[in-house]
Amino acid sequence: MDSPKPREVIREKIPANCQKALLAGGCFWCLESAMQALDGVLGAINGYAGGAEENPTYEAVYSHQTSHREAVLVYFDPQKISYDEILDNFWRNIDPTDSGGQFYDRGPSYQTAVFYLNPSQEAAAEDSKAEIQSHFDQPIATEILPHTSFYQAEDYHQDFYRKQPQRYQDYAQASGREEYKQLVWRAILRDQKQPPADD
Repeated sequence: MDSPKPREVIREKIPANCQKALLAGGCFWCLESAMQALDGVLGAINGYAGGAEENPTYEAVYSHQTSHREAVLVYFDPQKISYDEILDNFWRNIDPTDSGGQFYDRGPSYQTAVFYLNPSQEAAAEDSKAEIQSHFDQPIATEILPHTSFYQAEDYHQDFYRKQPQRYQDYAQASGREEYKQLVWRAILRDQKQPPADD
C-alpha cells in the first residue's frame, strides 16, 4: 500500500527540475543560512515539519504545543550539488549527539532529523548517519524519518539572516552553535583533511 502523500503548504515558487531535501537542525535561521551558502542550492524555505497539526504557527511550535520541528526545505540543482553533499553540510552544522534540542534551543521542536522524500533519500540518509557515527563515541540522536508534512513559516522568518543580520549574528554566536562547529567539526574535518563548512 502506498504511503499517504505528505501535507505541504509552500508559498514560495520552487523551480522545476530541482531536487529537494527536508532537514531539521534546530533553529531554522542557522540551517537556512548554511544551506543557502552552498553552490548549487537554489533556495531554502524555513518551516515546520513532521507534525500532525495543520497550519502551525511559530508561537505554537517553539512553545512545543505541536508535534512539528523547525525545519528547512532545501531545493537544489542536482547537476551542481548532490543530496549526499547536502547531508554532509547538514551534519557539519549541528550537534548530532544531542537528543534534547540544539544548543540554546531546547525541546522536541528543536530536535534534529532528516525527513526523506523517497527510498533513495532514506538509504542515503541511513548510510550518512552510519558514517557520522564513526566519528563520535556517543550515539547519533538525529532521526531518519519519512516526510509527512511541511508548512512554510511566517514571512519574517524567511531569509532572516539577510533581513536582520546583526540580530542573526548575535543569536548565532550566543547559541553556542558556532563554538561547537569550531571545536568539534573542525577537528573531525582536519583529521579527514577536508575543508570545513562555511561559517
